[in-house]
Amino acid sequence: MEALKEQVEEKKKVIATLRNQPWRMKRRLVVLKEAQEFVERFEGALGKGRGRKLYAFKVMMAKKLIKFKRDFENFKTACIPWERKIKDVESHFGSSVASYFIFLRWMYGLNLVLFGLMFGLVMLPEILMGLPYGSIPRKTVPREEQPTAMDYSVLFEFGGYCKYSFLFYGYYDHERTIGLLQFRLPLSYLLVGVGIFGYSLMVVIRTMARNANEGGDGAEEGDFTFSWKMFTSWDYLIGNPETADNKYASITTSFKESIVDEQENQKDENIHLRRFLRVLANFMIISCLGGSGYLIYFVVKRSQEFAKSENANLSWFEKNEVEFVMSLLGLVCPPLFETIAELEDYHPRIALKWQLGRIFALFLGNLYTFLFALFDEVNAKLESEKSIKNSTEWIYNQYHANYSSFFNTTDVPPPAVHPADVIRGPCWETAVGIVSNIQVTYLTILIGDFVRAVTVRFLNYCWCWDLEAGFPSYGEFDISGNVLGLIFNQGMIWMGAFYAPGLVGLNVLRLLTSMYYQCWAVMCCNVPHERVFKASRSNNFYMGLLLLVLFLSLLPVVYTIMTLSPSFDCGPFSGQEKMYDVVMETIEQDLPAFIGNIFTYATNPGLIMPAVLLMVLALYYLNALSKGYQQANLDLKRKMQMARDEEKNRRNNKDSTNQVMKDLEDLLPNKSLAPPPIEEEPPPDVVIEKGSKSPKTKPGAARKGVNLQKDVSLAAPNPRAPVTRAPGPRRGPPGNARGPQPGPGRGRGRGGPPRQ
Repeated sequence: MEALKEQVEEKKKVIATLRNQPWRMKRRLVVLKEAQEFVERFEGALGKGRGRKLYAFKVMMAKKLIKFKRDFENFKTACIPWERKIKDVESHFGSSVASYFIFLRWMYGLNLVLFGLMFGLVMLPEILMGLPYGSIPRKTVPREEQPTAMDYSVLFEFGGYCKYSFLFYGYYDHERTIGLLQFRLPLSYLLVGVGIFGYSLMVVIRTMARNANEGGDGAEEGDFTFSWKMFTSWDYLIGNPETADNKYASITTSFKESIVDEQENQKDENIHLRRFLRVLANFMIISCLGGSGYLIYFVVKRSQEFAKSENANLSWFEKNEVEFVMSLLGLVCPPLFETIAELEDYHPRIALKWQLGRIFALFLGNLYTFLFALFDEVNAKLESEKSIKNSTEWIYNQYHANYSSFFNTTDVPPPAVHPADVIRGPCWETAVGIVSNIQVTYLTILIGDFVRAVTVRFLNYCWCWDLEAGFPSYGEFDISGNVLGLIFNQGMIWMGAFYAPGLVGLNVLRLLTSMYYQCWAVMCCNVPHERVFKASRSNNFYMGLLLLVLFLSLLPVVYTIMTLSPSFDCGPFSGQEKMYDVVMETIEQDLPAFIGNIFTYATNPGLIMPAVLLMVLALYYLNALSKGYQQANLDLKRKMQMARDEEKNRRNNKDSTNQVMKDLEDLLPNKSLAPPPIEEEPPPDVVIEKGSKSPKTKPGAARKGVNLQKDVSLAAPNPRAPVTRAPGPRRGPPGNARGPQPGPGRGRGRGGPPRQ
């Protein structure tokens, strides 16, 4: 039994160390198979009786556990959404195009969480515990809108029954608690609306921090780039021919990316001409941005004038002029910027960032120009609401006075008016929610890419020139336009989610269909970029733009919450002076008095300003500390590189090739740590041995150029004279010539004759 146990252990050791054996693959497979069969056959026989069965059971369970863990890891990998589609795109178009789809998948996950919060804490309680449709005016379509409430054109623009549903702000009741659970819907609505921004901010910053820590083992990126790609790129676990073709295309694309990087690093150019062209390009782009902003402002002001007139007298273009102009600018300006950017001749990765920044400035300027004009319309609606509220109150007071005087009673019932016939205000919050829902039209992809690809593919045989190589050719995937469109669509969702809770759910559906639609479009209609380049190691540039858009989307929402008065007849905050009064009301009525005092003291400006100052100082300190750590890491990397170079030189018996060490040597006397040997006659205390290449200096003696004092020495002076002749018979020490000579004994003693 002991011998069998030793053999099993030896076979296990063979299995563990088989990878390190310098054998052929055929021999490794044979040895591995024999060892595994032996272990499986005799491993359970190491016990006796019950112990034998228990040991066999433990071995079986351990194997099943290992198999379960492996299968579970494979299951988790298979559960990553669209992983195979994204890998397929990456293998044909490079990591830069794939980074867009990875970013799209990340946005889908973020919106899924936001929809869960909004649906579970706002929409579902209203659906289950709130009043049904048609019970009150805010939940009923007005009488004059009912004939067209189910028209497709009206529903497509989120009017009719969509406008008076749980998708929008105006549908929610202002009652403090609803249902048997006494759910505080207004408070939940406000906290979830603000919490969406807080959660999004936390997730974006956490993702940026994780991306910043990614990618690197500390090595330089330019060390042995092509060698690593040549010998380590292939995946030997591939068994599918189609997957192998994709991997081959991916490796080829990776080599193209690295070659482009090397060519850009070695480029020599006329710096003055390049600077002039870049200044000219930026001047032209700034002029385009200013013109687009003025056009948006002009169109919005004109639409406000159209809104005051009769809708029947307006054409379709006049009704949709704002959306048409903004869509047109979004289609025309990015290609124009890309054409102007050809003057700058940046590296593709840098050019992409500039293109993203310019389109970002375009969208941002158009967005805030639109918002400024929209707030003018909101203020006009607020004035209209005040007049409607005053007239409604006057009519109600007249009804109360007439009823009480006619029937001589103070118990006046509410007027018997159908909810659809009640006069109501414009409800500016719902209007903002509808405006914020800018749908991404798929017609651009369908017409701009698909029809273009079909035309080039089938008309190329009967055309005057080569359509594939010349104009119009196949389209390239517009990375910058798609990324900015995705980011600004998310910004509009963040901005409009407070006024339209159902907007997040619609965005989830839009992102879901967009992933499949754009994956099909890019594989079917587009070709790889002419200048292939790899994406940066992290997506922090995209995340930085998203963070900025999140902050800019937060500002209008906070402004409306803290400044504007809510509508008096729609929404969960109707009847309040400001929206945030719901929080103060909850603190005063539902919480103990001391908690209210704590909130009062916490909101005191005398405490807020020192807290803000302390946070600013903490950020400054942490930033300085981070820069110090970065510099220390760079110094350590430099020292490790120097040590590695010196170790290589010592192994190869070569002089130091480190430039830093050479500079240090140049600062020493005679510009060298070890000066060359002196050709002049050696002094008396230097002995030149036969066959030696350099003189040997006695202890205490100094070379030329180095001043040493002979009297300063830790060792005693050597009394013997230098050797100048061949060795002869041994003589006695100086000063004892007359004494007896030492015998032939060993060592310094006078022992007897040597043993025979």
